[in-house]
Amino acid sequence: MRVLDHPLTPELARQRLKALADPLRLQVLEVLGGGERCVCDLTAELGLAQSKLSFHLKVLKEAGLLTDRQDGRWIYYRLQSEAIEQLQQWLGGLAHHCRTPAPPCP
Repeated sequence: MRVLDHPLTPELARQRLKALADPLRLQVLEVLGGGERCVCDLTAELGLAQSKLSFHLKVLKEAGLLTDRQDGRWIYYRLQSEAIEQLQQWLGGLAHHCRTPAPPCP
């Protein structure tokens, strides 16, 4: 069953939005928007120490926004497209419902 078949819970939405609220984590997502990258490439491109980058990658991974794979001694990260699409659907639902007028007061 696809991730999009399950609605995003408010708790998971908060976790993902909190993960996205940090400017460095947004930069990580923007870089990974171009495709899977090795952690060594991410440290070089973002100009971050590996320990600092590892913390941000962990937050994004725990929020379900990234996935990784190990190949030898290197770890490769990529966006979890289903999670991003799920968040997009959730935000779209908010946008749709925000146009609903309030019921008249009694």
